[in-house]
Amino acid sequence: MADLQDELHPPAEVGELAQLFGAVPELHTPVSDPDAEPLDRARALLAAHPVADGYSGLPWALRHLPWFDLELGESAVDTDVPRLREGHVGALLWSLHLPEGLDGDRAVGATLEQLDLVKTVVRNHPEGLRLARTAGQTTDAHHCGRVAVLLGPAGAAALGDSLGILRSLHALGLRALTLSGVSWASEAGLTRFGEEVLREMNRLGVLADLSGASGDTIRRVLAVSKAPVLFTRSAARALRPHPANLPDDLLSELGAAKGLCMVPLTAEQTGPTVRDVADHLDHVREVAGVECVGLSGTYDAGTAHPQELGDASCYPHLVAELLRRGWAEADLALLTWGNVQRVLRESDFTARAAQQRREPSTAKIADLDG
Repeated sequence: MADLQDELHPPAEVGELAQLFGAVPELHTPVSDPDAEPLDRARALLAAHPVADGYSGLPWALRHLPWFDLELGESAVDTDVPRLREGHVGALLWSLHLPEGLDGDRAVGATLEQLDLVKTVVRNHPEGLRLARTAGQTTDAHHCGRVAVLLGPAGAAALGDSLGILRSLHALGLRALTLSGVSWASEAGLTRFGEEVLREMNRLGVLADLSGASGDTIRRVLAVSKAPVLFTRSAARALRPHPANLPDDLLSELGAAKGLCMVPLTAEQTGPTVRDVADHLDHVREVAGVECVGLSGTYDAGTAHPQELGDASCYPHLVAELLRRGWAEADLALLTWGNVQRVLRESDFTARAAQQRREPSTAKIADLDG
C-alpha cells in the first residue's frame, strides 16, 4: 500500500504512525536551523525532502563509454551515485529519447535497446540504484539509501503508431512519453489517433510529457487528459524566449490543470547563473502555483549548465539561493519531492479508475486519421 500513501499530506492515522517511526516529516515543522547558513539549511532540508529530477540523459551518454562504474564514480559523465548522493537526489527520470532522424521500426528498436541498457545499468549498481514505477516505490528506494530510477520520457516515435507497442513499453516499465515529432502530435495539434493514444496512456498510467510540443497539442492534451501532465524540460518564456519554454498563458492553464513544469538547469533555457534558474522557479511558482513547479537537471543531455550547477551534486546551491529569497520549507519540499510524488500518485489513481471502465484500445491510425 506504500504507493497509496501520501507522505506529504497523509490521513491522520497514517500520518501519526509515520511520525512515530520517523518516515514522514511534518511540512510545518522546520527541518533546518533557521539561524544556520543557507547552504547548511539546504542540505538539511534536502536530506528530508530529496530531489526528484525530471530528466537525465545518462542512458544515451553511457552507450558511448566502453566501461563505467557509477557507484565508484564516473568522471566521463555528469551523473554518478556519489554525486547523486551529494546532491541529495532521491529519484530521477532517465530519458529514452533518441537522436533526430530515427523513426519507424528503427525508433522502436533503439528505444527497446535503451530500456535494456537502463535495466542492465541498474542491475549492475544495486547499492546505489533501484528501478521504480510508483510514488511508493520511489519513497521505498530512498528510505533504503538507493536512488530511484524511473523509465522515460521516451519519444512518441518509439510507438511506431501502435497502441500495442505502447502497452508493451509500459509493461517494460515506461512511465512517460513525449508527445511531439509524430504525425498524430504535431504543430497542428493532436489528431483523433493522438487523442486515442492519450486516453490509452491515461488508462495505463503513462505520463504525457509536453516539453517541445506545439501550443495546439498542449492545449488539446490539457483538455483531454484525465491525469496530470508533465513538462520535463520547460522554463518561463517571459524570462527567456526559448521555444521549449512556456508562455504565461500556458503556465496558467497548466496550473489550473495541476500539471507540473520542471525547470531545466541549462544555460540555454534558464540562463548562465544559479540566480537565473531561481528567477524562473520564482516566475513559474507565481504564475502556475507552488504545486506545479519542479526541477529538471537535464544532466548528460549535451547542454551547458549554469554556474554552480555543473553536475548532479549541485542541487544544494540552488536550494540555498531559494532560501535566501524567502522560500518556505514547505514550498521547497513540494518543489524538490512532493510535486513529483503527487503527479505519479494521481496518474496511478487515474489509471486504476480508467481500467474499470475501459478495455485496451485496438484503434489503428489508418482507421482514425485516414
